[in-house]
Amino acid sequence: MSQPAQAVVQFDCTGQATGKMRNELEVRMVAPMQEVFTMATDEGAFHGGDATAPPPLAMFVGALTGCIMTQIRAFAKRLDVGLNDLRVETRVQWDWQAKGRLYETAPKSFEIDVFIDSDAPEQAQRELVAAAQKGCFIEQTLGQQNTIHHRIKTADGWAEV
Repeated sequence: MSQPAQAVVQFDCTGQATGKMRNELEVRMVAPMQEVFTMATDEGAFHGGDATAPPPLAMFVGALTGCIMTQIRAFAKRLDVGLNDLRVETRVQWDWQAKGRLYETAPKSFEIDVFIDSDAPEQAQRELVAAAQKGCFIEQTLGQQNTIHHRIKTADGWAEV
Protein backbone atom coordinates (compact mmCIF):
# COMPACT_ATOMS: atom_id res chain seq x y z
CA MET A 1 0.00 0.00 0.00
CA SER A 2 1.48 3.29 -1.09
CA GLN A 3 1.26 6.18 1.35
CA PRO A 4 0.32 9.70 0.31
CA ALA A 5 2.83 12.53 0.59
CA GLN A 6 0.46 14.37 2.96
CA ALA A 7 -2.87 13.63 4.65
CA VAL A 8 -5.13 14.71 7.47
CA VAL A 9 -5.62 11.99 10.06
CA GLN A 10 -8.91 12.33 11.93
CA PHE A 11 -10.43 10.35 14.76
CA ASP A 12 -13.91 10.99 16.16
CA CYS A 13 -15.21 9.52 19.40
CA THR A 14 -18.70 9.24 20.85
CA GLY A 15 -18.97 8.43 24.55
CA GLN A 16 -22.08 7.34 26.41
CA ALA A 17 -22.36 7.23 30.22
CA THR A 18 -23.58 3.73 31.14
CA GLY A 19 -22.73 3.01 34.78
CA LYS A 20 -21.84 4.89 37.94
CA MET A 21 -18.71 6.25 36.24
CA ARG A 22 -18.39 3.87 33.27
CA ASN A 23 -18.27 5.29 29.75
CA GLU A 24 -18.78 3.26 26.58
CA LEU A 25 -16.71 4.75 23.75
CA GLU A 26 -16.89 4.30 20.01
CA VAL A 27 -13.70 5.63 18.45
CA ARG A 28 -13.78 6.07 14.69
CA MET A 29 -10.87 6.78 12.38
CA VAL A 30 -12.56 8.74 9.61
CA ALA A 31 -9.59 9.93 7.58
CA PRO A 32 -7.51 8.96 5.68
CA MET A 33 -9.12 5.52 6.11
CA GLN A 34 -12.03 4.20 8.11
CA GLU A 35 -11.81 1.97 11.19
CA VAL A 36 -14.01 1.62 14.28
CA PHE A 37 -12.96 0.63 17.80
CA THR A 38 -15.07 0.18 20.91
CA MET A 39 -13.66 0.55 24.39
CA ALA A 40 -14.70 1.63 27.84
CA THR A 41 -13.37 3.68 30.73
CA ASP A 42 -14.35 3.57 34.37
CA GLU A 43 -13.05 4.93 37.63
CA GLY A 44 -12.42 3.29 40.95
CA ALA A 45 -14.01 4.06 44.29
CA PHE A 46 -12.33 7.50 44.55
CA HIS A 47 -14.73 8.83 41.91
CA GLY A 48 -17.59 6.49 42.79
CA GLY A 49 -16.99 4.00 39.99
CA ASP A 50 -16.77 0.22 39.93
CA ALA A 51 -13.34 -0.13 38.21
CA THR A 52 -14.87 -2.24 35.42
CA ALA A 53 -12.50 -0.76 32.82
CA PRO A 54 -9.26 1.22 32.86
CA PRO A 55 -9.51 4.85 33.94
CA PRO A 56 -8.91 7.45 31.20
CA LEU A 57 -5.44 8.31 32.53
CA ALA A 58 -4.33 4.67 32.26
CA MET A 59 -5.52 4.62 28.66
CA PHE A 60 -3.71 7.92 28.02
CA VAL A 61 -0.36 6.66 29.36
CA GLY A 62 -0.87 3.35 27.57
CA ALA A 63 -1.64 5.16 24.33
CA LEU A 64 1.50 7.31 24.65
CA THR A 65 3.64 4.22 25.28
CA GLY A 66 2.00 2.24 22.48
CA CYS A 67 2.37 5.14 20.05
CA ILE A 68 6.13 5.52 20.47
CA MET A 69 6.60 1.73 20.39
CA THR A 70 4.62 1.47 17.16
CA GLN A 71 6.65 4.22 15.53
CA ILE A 72 9.97 2.69 16.65
CA ARG A 73 8.98 -0.67 15.17
CA ALA A 74 7.59 0.82 11.94
CA PHE A 75 10.55 3.15 11.41
CA ALA A 76 13.12 0.46 12.32
CA LYS A 77 12.10 -1.36 9.14
CA ARG A 78 12.34 1.82 7.05
CA LEU A 79 15.76 2.74 8.53
CA ASP A 80 17.13 -0.82 8.37
CA VAL A 81 17.68 -0.97 12.15
CA GLY A 82 17.18 -4.57 13.23
CA LEU A 83 15.23 -4.99 16.47
CA ASN A 84 15.78 -8.13 18.50
CA ASP A 85 13.58 -6.80 21.29
CA LEU A 86 11.96 -3.56 22.40
CA ARG A 87 10.68 -2.45 25.79
CA VAL A 88 9.44 0.99 26.81
CA GLU A 89 8.81 2.30 30.32
CA THR A 90 6.77 5.50 30.58
CA ARG A 91 6.18 7.66 33.64
CA VAL A 92 3.71 10.52 33.59
CA GLN A 93 3.05 12.77 36.56
CA TRP A 94 0.42 15.41 37.13
CA ASP A 95 0.10 17.94 39.92
CA TRP A 96 -3.26 17.67 41.69
CA GLN A 97 -4.62 20.40 43.95
CA ALA A 98 -7.88 20.56 45.88
CA LYS A 99 -10.05 23.59 45.07
CA GLY A 100 -12.94 23.48 47.52
CA ARG A 101 -15.14 20.54 46.59
CA LEU A 102 -13.35 20.19 43.26
CA TYR A 103 -9.73 19.88 42.16
CA GLU A 104 -7.47 21.16 39.41
CA THR A 105 -4.66 19.37 37.63
CA ALA A 106 -1.62 20.27 35.57
CA PRO A 107 0.95 18.13 33.76
CA LYS A 108 4.22 17.82 35.66
CA SER A 109 6.46 15.41 33.76
CA PHE A 110 6.59 12.94 30.89
CA GLU A 111 9.48 10.46 30.85
CA ILE A 112 9.93 7.67 28.33
CA ASP A 113 12.76 5.14 28.70
CA VAL A 114 13.45 3.07 25.60
CA PHE A 115 15.24 -0.29 25.84
CA ILE A 116 16.33 -1.45 22.39
CA ASP A 117 18.05 -4.78 21.82
CA SER A 118 19.71 -4.34 18.44
CA ASP A 119 22.97 -5.07 16.68
CA ALA A 120 22.76 -1.63 15.03
CA PRO A 121 25.23 1.05 16.18
CA GLU A 122 24.12 3.34 19.00
CA GLN A 123 23.89 6.31 16.62
CA ALA A 124 21.45 4.44 14.38
CA GLN A 125 19.34 3.60 17.45
CA ARG A 126 19.36 7.26 18.52
CA GLU A 127 18.26 8.32 15.03
CA LEU A 128 15.50 5.71 15.13
CA VAL A 129 14.10 7.00 18.42
CA ALA A 130 14.37 10.63 17.24
CA ALA A 131 12.44 9.75 14.07
CA ALA A 132 9.83 7.85 16.10
CA GLN A 133 9.34 10.89 18.34
CA LYS A 134 8.54 13.00 15.29
CA GLY A 135 6.16 10.34 13.97
CA CYS A 136 4.28 9.71 17.21
CA PHE A 137 0.99 11.63 16.98
CA ILE A 138 0.49 11.68 20.74
CA GLU A 139 4.00 12.82 21.58
CA GLN A 140 3.82 15.57 18.96
CA THR A 141 0.47 16.71 20.39
CA LEU A 142 1.83 16.83 23.93
CA GLY A 143 4.89 18.78 22.84
CA GLN A 144 2.84 21.73 21.65
CA GLN A 145 0.51 24.20 23.25
CA ASN A 146 -2.97 23.21 22.16
CA THR A 147 -6.33 24.91 22.34
CA ILE A 148 -9.19 22.58 23.17
CA HIS A 149 -12.66 23.91 22.47
CA HIS A 150 -15.62 22.74 24.57
CA ARG A 151 -19.27 23.31 23.71
CA ILE A 152 -22.47 22.33 25.46
CA LYS A 153 -25.77 21.61 23.75
CA THR A 154 -28.39 24.17 24.73
CA ALA A 155 -32.01 24.77 23.78
CA ASP A 156 -30.75 27.38 21.31
CA GLY A 157 -28.00 25.27 19.75
CA TRP A 158 -24.38 25.14 20.86
CA ALA A 159 -22.65 27.37 23.42
CA GLU A 160 -18.90 27.67 23.93
CA VAL A 161 -17.75 26.95 27.49
